[in-house]
Amino acid sequence: MNATAVRLVDLAFAYPDGTGALRGVNLEIADGERVAVLGPNGAGKSTLMLHLNGVLTASSGEVYIGATRLDRTTVRAIRQRVGVVFQDPDDQLFMPTVEQDVAFGPSNFGMRGEHLTESVRFALDAVGMSDRADRSPTRLSLGERRRAALATVLACRPEVLVLDEPAANLDPVSRRELADILLSLPTTLVLVTHDLPYAQRICDRALILDGGRVVADGPIDEILGDADLLAAHRLS
Repeated sequence: MNATAVRLVDLAFAYPDGTGALRGVNLEIADGERVAVLGPNGAGKSTLMLHLNGVLTASSGEVYIGATRLDRTTVRAIRQRVGVVFQDPDDQLFMPTVEQDVAFGPSNFGMRGEHLTESVRFALDAVGMSDRADRSPTRLSLGERRRAALATVLACRPEVLVLDEPAANLDPVSRRELADILLSLPTTLVLVTHDLPYAQRICDRALILDGGRVVADGPIDEILGDADLLAAHRLS
């Protein structure tokens, strides 16, 4: 069996106004698995995602990446091991050129010299953006900016890759190109999305989150083949 890449133990989180977003989530993801996190608006999907690298801190419960428990002493190291790609690529692209954006993350984690150069080259090659390295992100299409944002995370060589609605608003060609890239990566992948066909193309397993709880978890074909289950949780 593969080692465990992500483990959540009784994870709970409430916002300052008392709104409960996660309610005792227990979850294990094996190394190399591709898992889709599905659910209606307000289910807690984005909140869950932001716990995986310490952007949000749990009210109670525990997050483990591999064998390492996430806490204030390990959060910096875990942020290098868990890369998050946000829905809006402009949240991650702010430097004058794509290459500088891709270099920013690993440089911030202490990479220097040839190691940094190689990591940037690897990431740009992985997303098919080597020929746009010197281009300003403002001159890229949305699909290209999504791939550039993915490269900024891949350059840090993460063990776990978390993506929030990666195919949203992309044209069919860009959707296919991004799917092919994601399928080529050996990294453990957590895909947060409303796009059920896209999730089915990329992931082998799905879980449904609703009301801050995991209400279904299993092979994605079985989950998406259960019309009553999907309807009960406002998915179609």
